[in-house]
Amino acid sequence: MNKLMRALKRVFFLSGFLIFGVFFGFFELVFLAKSPRQKILGMTTEKTIKVLISNGDVADKNKMTVGTEILGSDARPIIIKKYLEKYKSPLVPYSDLIYQVSKDYGFEYYWIVAIAQQESNLCKKAPEDSFNCWGYGIHKKGTLRFENYELAIRSYAEYLKREYFDKGLNTPELIMKKYCPNSNGSWAHGVQQFIDEMENGSFNM
Repeated sequence: MNKLMRALKRVFFLSGFLIFGVFFGFFELVFLAKSPRQKILGMTTEKTIKVLISNGDVADKNKMTVGTEILGSDARPIIIKKYLEKYKSPLVPYSDLIYQVSKDYGFEYYWIVAIAQQESNLCKKAPEDSFNCWGYGIHKKGTLRFENYELAIRSYAEYLKREYFDKGLNTPELIMKKYCPNSNGSWAHGVQQFIDEMENGSFNM
């Protein structure tokens, strides 16, 4: 009798375990089917930026535009490029460089673009033949000029890191106090607006 009871317990235990396994497997399949495609692809980062993927093609980054979710570290170069394209900036060919130098110097991808938007309408109103889109090094004594946009971007990234972020000036308001202290607040407001546009994708609407 004891042997029979032990045998029945084993049967019930194994049956319950099997039913649980089947149920769990079914739940996992349903969960994966409903999960965002970027989770399945294994993309990870510290924050999420909204991006719309045209034609439903996640793999082709050249087809991405702002709107649906994809994880930030993969989206940031695309955000920069699409933002510059939206405003027909001459910086479009340098979108990857902007992302890379921002990453190399350890600050967010949007600063170089947002300040260029505030200072020169993304280089469309920069001093002639200067390639200086950020209004830095421009004063009564003269204008800081560069031979091309690449040199200007690299120089500006280093300048931002050294003169602002390394000194704890890491918000539009704090930067404004040194960058353009005579501003009534509109400079910081404009830069923050452009940052928000890139972060939430509203510029693509």
